[in-house]
Amino acid sequence: MKNFCRLVLFVFLVSSGIAQAQNDYPKNYFRNPLNIPMQLAANFGAVRANHFHMGLDLRTNSQENLPVVASADGYVSRVKIERYGFGNAVYISHPNGYTTVYAHLNKYFDELDEYVKERQYKEEKWEQDIAFSPGQFPVKKGQLIALSGNTGGSAGPHLHFEIRDTKTEECINPLLFGFVIPDSVSPVISGLYWYDRRFSTYEPGANSISVKKAGSVYTTNVVRVNSPVISFGIKAVDKANKGFNLGIYQAELLMDGQLIYRFSIDKISYDDTRYQNGCIDYTKFIRDKMSIQHLSALPGMQLQGYSQPGLSGIINLQDEQLHNIEIVLKDVNGNIGRLTTKVQLNKTEAGISSTGKTVKAGETKTITTENSEITFDKNSVYDAVNFNLYEKPEAAENAISNTIFLHNTYVPVHDNYTLKIRPDRKLTKEEKNKVVMLLDYGSDKEAVKVTWDDDRAEGKFKRLGNVRLILDTSLPLVITEWKNESEINTASLRLKGYTEVGDIVSFRAELDGKWVRFARSKDYFIYVFDERCPKGSGKHTLNVTTVNTAGNINTQTLIFYR
Repeated sequence: MKNFCRLVLFVFLVSSGIAQAQNDYPKNYFRNPLNIPMQLAANFGAVRANHFHMGLDLRTNSQENLPVVASADGYVSRVKIERYGFGNAVYISHPNGYTTVYAHLNKYFDELDEYVKERQYKEEKWEQDIAFSPGQFPVKKGQLIALSGNTGGSAGPHLHFEIRDTKTEECINPLLFGFVIPDSVSPVISGLYWYDRRFSTYEPGANSISVKKAGSVYTTNVVRVNSPVISFGIKAVDKANKGFNLGIYQAELLMDGQLIYRFSIDKISYDDTRYQNGCIDYTKFIRDKMSIQHLSALPGMQLQGYSQPGLSGIINLQDEQLHNIEIVLKDVNGNIGRLTTKVQLNKTEAGISSTGKTVKAGETKTITTENSEITFDKNSVYDAVNFNLYEKPEAAENAISNTIFLHNTYVPVHDNYTLKIRPDRKLTKEEKNKVVMLLDYGSDKEAVKVTWDDDRAEGKFKRLGNVRLILDTSLPLVITEWKNESEINTASLRLKGYTEVGDIVSFRAELDGKWVRFARSKDYFIYVFDERCPKGSGKHTLNVTTVNTAGNINTQTLIFYR
């Protein structure tokens, strides 16, 4: 009876907590930024690569150029244009202390679009981050502000929509503002995992437990563990009546009726969103494309406001009795997914112990090999890592060092680490200026221009993998989609950038001797023909100058007719 009363009180407090969180934000103040019903492709807090999703992804029926309107009265306070990330974005500040953000846009409303274009031509720079005063571009609720698109780091047409606290710039879960999105579907649980917390969650890692549904509740067989100190992780998704798999809003873990861990995703800042990697089983996410959220706090996870203070989620089993476990998942609308099971300690077995190369949260650490040195600061890792650093000869023709193997790609890093590598031969001053450090982390590569500490090259990264020094004397290129000196009748001119190593870090195009505005979309540079190159204007000369990561410069002359 005592445990039952405790559970009833807990459910009441949690329910009140959700209601209180929702009541803290104005309802019906912001409208749907599209003129079609809101349907979610992703919600706030969904797990992404190295960050939580920071807003709502609103479906646009796989179309571009749908009208995007202001969600409330206010003024355009900022416009941002970038290659990745948001692509083209508009920020509107409102008198109630919030700012709404609209991203991946194709075009701004005419007056704003013309202002931005003039600014780009004046500064001879496509990427922009422009701040505005309240009187420049005031807007009314429902006023057209842009056309939807697929720019920046977007994988398909949609509108990314955020609500931020104007002063702190924290992103707040937009679903707490009362938008009408029908949802009567409970979170779906598909897996339960336990971790031996005498050691790191990375070693030996997750122990899988099969989940089955029994009526309205999920359950498992008795979870028998061989460690007296454990934690749990849950594999689950939220669902709306229409839409994709969504992220979990709130989770609670109880043992024998007592709350031992709780997280909810109400607000997050961009400065802290990388802490997501300490809230999930990163190894499973990268290796198996599986999203498992920890129901416990890792030592280096410092995301403020995510989990309830004083509740670690660490379970200390003092006996070999059966203990009741309950996991309750909730969405913003109050739909509940519930899992009940029992846990029991069996005979304790030994686990993996620390080594002299263990990197721990809250501590700095330097590890060396004959030709390399890696240094982690105190905020580099979320949990202990028995770090494996070694080197092997590299056969690539342009490599000038051994390949340095940094543990593996399945362990996350929060802050940049510093890596120093000694080249395999003495370099001239000119050669040193063309050296890049190339990181291969499996799914992609990243190159940085090195600095020099005496005879060692130095670089910084936020991912692990294998690294080598490259002497890069190659020239960057742009590749045309037309034959030189041919006539172009399309609405735009496209060039594809190419580098042997790294990226194109600088691009400049001059049309008949004057700078011309090329937008950048991933590896492409695109010029939409405007009044500077009208149809029927005849022969044109385009000089394109590119610079790669190593600093090599190339100028190409292209001729076309219009």
